[in-house]
Amino acid sequence: MKKLEEIKMSRQVKRWLGWLIVIIVVLGGLGYFGYRRYQSSRITTVKLGLVGTDSEPVWNNVKKRLAKQNIKLQYVVFNDYVQPDKALKDGEIDMHACLTKYYFESYNKSQNAHLVSIGNTVISPLGLYSKKYSKLSDLPDGATIALPNEPTTIGRALNMLQAAGLIKVKAGSGIKPSLNDITSNPKNLKFKEVDPAQTPRALTSVDAAVINGNYAVSAKIKPGGKEALYMEKINQAAKPYVNIIAVQAKNKNNKVYQAVVKAYQTEATEKAIQKTYHGAQQAAWPIYGKK
Repeated sequence: MKKLEEIKMSRQVKRWLGWLIVIIVVLGGLGYFGYRRYQSSRITTVKLGLVGTDSEPVWNNVKKRLAKQNIKLQYVVFNDYVQPDKALKDGEIDMHACLTKYYFESYNKSQNAHLVSIGNTVISPLGLYSKKYSKLSDLPDGATIALPNEPTTIGRALNMLQAAGLIKVKAGSGIKPSLNDITSNPKNLKFKEVDPAQTPRALTSVDAAVINGNYAVSAKIKPGGKEALYMEKINQAAKPYVNIIAVQAKNKNNKVYQAVVKAYQTEATEKAIQKTYHGAQQAAWPIYGKK
């Protein structure tokens, strides 16, 4: 009898122990998933530097997808191309996506800034535009052409005019020839240097103007439209002019920043670029690689 009671007691203890284990497992699971839910609800804000607002439609597309990863993009808009690098260097922004690789590297070297590129975004081909003439061959002798006065862009513009057959520049001047490097100018073209942002407005007072893609978009000028006399070729020679996403060197492996790059370099973004710019900007990573 006593043995029977001991057996019953043993079974009861085992049953209670079994239920206790189940309760511990359930509570532990709830605690784990509660912690995971808490973790997933935390939002990381990334301050992204941009020049002007013309690129926001593309970044808005990326922004929506990043929100699903609890990454919030906060735009910090600048009016020129000098301030983004300085703001990044000083830690006022987390990253910027508005400068060409060539300009960025020039600043980085001259200022010992310790900034790095972590991804290619777009390339904006320069274009030669005119409101007076519809063909390149129509440009008369002595025509005046407006050029963007930013040092790295003016050299790029002169190389484009050389590719168009209008001038020749000194051999060996590379990607940064100056007006003094022009060795042949058969049409006796005159050049007027203006602020890059003002090149579209200059079209009313000159015969033609070299305009960057983003400023063409802002001025409602289509690269393939009637105002385009010549467009810069998107080839390996244009690689220094790819726009990049930049961060401080210490943050180059930051998982959140890498997630921003990954979200940007997608087919969805490429379609948004095509829809927004109609050729004034092109996705750079399918042409030149991801970084």
